[in-house]
Amino acid sequence: MARPRTPLLSRERIVEAALALVDAEGLEALSTRRLAAELSVSGPSLYNHFATKDELLDAVVDSVMGEVDLGMFAPDTRSGGGAGSGGDWRTALRDWARSYRAALAGHPHIVPVLAQGPGRRPNALRLADAVYGCLVEAGWPRGQATRIGALMRYFITGSALGSFAAGFPEDVQLYAGDYPHLGEAHRLAEHRRAVDEGAFETGLEALLDGLALRFERSGTDHNGSEAPTATAPTAPSPHSVSGP
Repeated sequence: MARPRTPLLSRERIVEAALALVDAEGLEALSTRRLAAELSVSGPSLYNHFATKDELLDAVVDSVMGEVDLGMFAPDTRSGGGAGSGGDWRTALRDWARSYRAALAGHPHIVPVLAQGPGRRPNALRLADAVYGCLVEAGWPRGQATRIGALMRYFITGSALGSFAAGFPEDVQLYAGDYPHLGEAHRLAEHRRAVDEGAFETGLEALLDGLALRFERSGTDHNGSEAPTATAPTAPSPHSVSGP
């Protein structure tokens, strides 16, 4: 029997082609008609795998989430359980944040959709569960763990939304006279990668330093409860994570 001229369609093949299209041309390029043409199939055949464009987009976004390494959150049997990285929540968050940003940097057009939250996407929910679980097992109160998960997502996705350095034109005359402190701004774009990656690392370490100080001063015990303080009462701590 003759072999088919094109590979049989599968969800994986459709998602891979859709992601390649978005990476190359942006979210606005993704349509059933365009994707069918890329795959050399008829448009209706795609609906056998995805009922709507939104369902397809969810799968594409979730495939990017699947690229994020979560191995640092695996239980470390040497430390008696808890988060990986020797049971060190700070190291685990740092390693995860770098992997998360690398995944987003590889697919920048997807970032605006990711910033909306995990929705019903399995990989995104798995990521949120891992981060939240790491923090709670380390001793963070549940409400604090939720807020830290949200904070980390804001920071990482925000850093991937665009380049700070690339936003400055390479026109030295633009800054002359009116902007005395921007005399070297025309060189930022030339050093885009170093500036943007350096900014991310600086922010990440500052964020983790602040969290570590908060953890030390919180009066948190090993069961994750919050000791009473003399400060004004806060709202009840939520028990569900606001996913990264």
